[in-house]
Amino acid sequence: MPPAKKRPRAYDLSRTRTAVLAQFDRVREAVAALTEDQLAGPSGLGEWTVRELATHLAMALECVSRQLELPAPPGVKPQLTLVEWPFSANCTKGSADGIAGLVDDPAAAGSDLDALYEETAARFAQLVPTDAGDRLVTTRAGTMRLGDFLVTRTVELVVHTDDLHRATGLDIAYDRQALAACTRLLADALADRAPGGSVEVRVPPFAVVQCIGGPKHTRGTPPNVVEMDPLTWIRLATGRTRWTQALEAAQVSASGERADLAPLLPLMG
Repeated sequence: MPPAKKRPRAYDLSRTRTAVLAQFDRVREAVAALTEDQLAGPSGLGEWTVRELATHLAMALECVSRQLELPAPPGVKPQLTLVEWPFSANCTKGSADGIAGLVDDPAAAGSDLDALYEETAARFAQLVPTDAGDRLVTTRAGTMRLGDFLVTRTVELVVHTDDLHRATGLDIAYDRQALAACTRLLADALADRAPGGSVEVRVPPFAVVQCIGGPKHTRGTPPNVVEMDPLTWIRLATGRTRWTQALEAAQVSASGERADLAPLLPLMG
């Protein structure tokens, strides 16, 4: 009998909304400090420049506002759950249409970034409610609950904040709630991909999940433990860092014969 899946983690819509806006504000400050030469430089994501990455970050929020200006899609149940989203998404420039329902506006790539960010934040604050999390929105992989879709925006913002940092060298702060939501969603997705209780994955201070079939741990110290910091986990889950690289750099602690996550990573391409 396959392992029973745990009840999905709950997220507070109002707190998620606040975290998304807070992380976007941090990105906005960083982008405003970039020179034209920096904006024209490579982002490390395919052929995207830093300017295109910065534009994409704005569009990650704008897509929520656009959806809320449209009538809610038909149906009462979402076609895509939150924990399924990472497997349908791509946190690199995987297609011309962007990531998980994001529709990038080609004209925006040449726009005034300060004005784009100001307008995007204002529209999001105006249109995204602090309740009504069950309202359905449309993504390219299927309909989702608004509350769940906002959690996916923390992944977009946190992952690409890190991309922006690595491309430009700018130190950009992470909103704690945004970083926590991103970390937890990706950890839960790992447990969903490989259900079981033989390996405990720890990402302090935000997440602990058990995964991979085999003898289940019930008491004491688990025989198979993997532990790392949140950014290392996020980079592994999205393919920015490879498992062997993280082990060699001592960014991951892995003990036990089953404590090998390499076959399961990355979760997002």
